[in-house]
Amino acid sequence: MGGIGNVVWLTVAFLSELAALAALGLWGWSVEGSTAVRVLVAVGAPLVAAVLWGLFAAPQAPMQGVLLSLSVKVAVFGAGTLALVATGHPWLAALLAAAAVLSSALSTAPVPAAG
Repeated sequence: MGGIGNVVWLTVAFLSELAALAALGLWGWSVEGSTAVRVLVAVGAPLVAAVLWGLFAAPQAPMQGVLLSLSVKVAVFGAGTLALVATGHPWLAALLAAAAVLSSALSTAPVPAAG
């Protein structure tokens, strides 16, 4: 997919990545415990996800690999989706899951054919 369509899907992909991080932060703030624990989880969960994404799933990730990248994407988007369900936002969870799947599929460059 090229041109404007690709820009649109890359934007949707980026926004869905940010939404997954925000969902993890929301979930972290909703955990039971002291304020210090809630802040730690609300900051720590998205931070861990962002670091993993940057290392393995970002377009310029230092550690490249299709399976590794896919695993991190599934983990981050899956955790974000589950976080939204856990915090009582099932429709947002469905929207995030759909945006993640569609944008990832449509903004990923096709693998060249062997041979």
